[in-house]
Amino acid sequence: MMTHIKEIDPETHDLILQELNRIENGVELIPSENFVSRAVLQAMGSVFTNKYSEGYPKRRYYGGQEFVDAIEKIAIDRAKKLFGAEHVNVQPYSGSPANQAVFFALLNLGDKFMGLDMSCGGHLTHGSPVNFSGIQYKAIPYAVDKDTELIDMDEVRKIALKERPKMIISSLTAYPRKLYFEEFQEICEEVDAYHLSDISHIAGLIVGGVHDSPFPFTDVVTTTSHKTLRGPRGAIIMCKKEDRLHDKYHSHTDKNLARLIDSAVFPGLQGGPHDHTTAAKAVAFEEAMKPEFKDYANQIVKNAKAMADELMAQGVKLVTDGTDNHLMLIDLRPKGLGGKGKQLQSAMDKANITLNKNSVPFQEASPFNPSGLRLGTPAVTTRGMKEDEMKFIAQCIAKVIDNYKDKAILEKIRKEIMEMVGAFPIYPDFTMLE
Repeated sequence: MMTHIKEIDPETHDLILQELNRIENGVELIPSENFVSRAVLQAMGSVFTNKYSEGYPKRRYYGGQEFVDAIEKIAIDRAKKLFGAEHVNVQPYSGSPANQAVFFALLNLGDKFMGLDMSCGGHLTHGSPVNFSGIQYKAIPYAVDKDTELIDMDEVRKIALKERPKMIISSLTAYPRKLYFEEFQEICEEVDAYHLSDISHIAGLIVGGVHDSPFPFTDVVTTTSHKTLRGPRGAIIMCKKEDRLHDKYHSHTDKNLARLIDSAVFPGLQGGPHDHTTAAKAVAFEEAMKPEFKDYANQIVKNAKAMADELMAQGVKLVTDGTDNHLMLIDLRPKGLGGKGKQLQSAMDKANITLNKNSVPFQEASPFNPSGLRLGTPAVTTRGMKEDEMKFIAQCIAKVIDNYKDKAILEKIRKEIMEMVGAFPIYPDFTMLE
């Protein structure tokens, strides 16, 4: 396959190889990133990319859908089995469109909803004022406690009782502790709110049994199919079949929540699904059903705890002083580096350590140059690295933080990282890329 790219477009071919070289020779610690299998890559590059398939299985607008219908049905059935979901839609292009579809299905423009404040670990689509969620709807944020840096469920309940939102989102994107979905559900039922759980970051941990599941009580669950789930870039929406709040909020006669969600995705917000991505989702869901995936999810958490412990032993401050999941959030302020997140991210790049600058709770710095760094262990765990490697990486990170302006030290760390990762190839003997 790469041979044809080289013949037609050598410039793109070279950039693909350069990216492969970059990831093979460094440590990828961005918590939302991972490395898919060769089987997933091949499904993404399959002939399903050629097909248009508006509609749903057995209800398409174009002909020639026999095999598209079959692959979409396989993906749906596997997702149902993985998560214990009543209904699954596998067509959303990505996580943000999936969340937008839920808003579109359940809320009217201007309706109130609650989500975790972005500065405290929430996502753009959970109410950021520059996102559709904050522009088109009235976002009521809940935050973490200033002392513990943890979500205070009593405070969430107080806000919900005061504001009476139509929907409450339980989710995280930079919050290193567990979410308590059942407590969120109890609050939602108390105030007659829909409960949306966005598990994009922790879906693989849930499937692997190392994080509590939002099923069977949450109304709607969205997740990306990548991140800890280790599939292609895409998303799915899962929900109950029946709408428990229909009589309160909807004037139409259809009480089927599944149909509301499906109609919001198509024709509400999307046209033809990306059938090659659906095929890759099906492959990834099959991989996630294998026993070794539970071992993988368990190792992600073990690795995160080992890295967190070593970072703290090296004098690095972590938000909440540790982690329960796959990610950590470094607070640079105790080192006198508040507002230096951008510079530290760049220094890490020079040392072949890839992570991302990130806001930390109650920082004064701009989000464009924040006071924190976010990192996680899904991708390095996929490579087969374990606790010893995590400790070594943590030591390297601490050295970069203390010497981020010293080019000689950064170069020394880069060489040490390259030597270490040589034993953990991502795609060994990957003939597709020759």
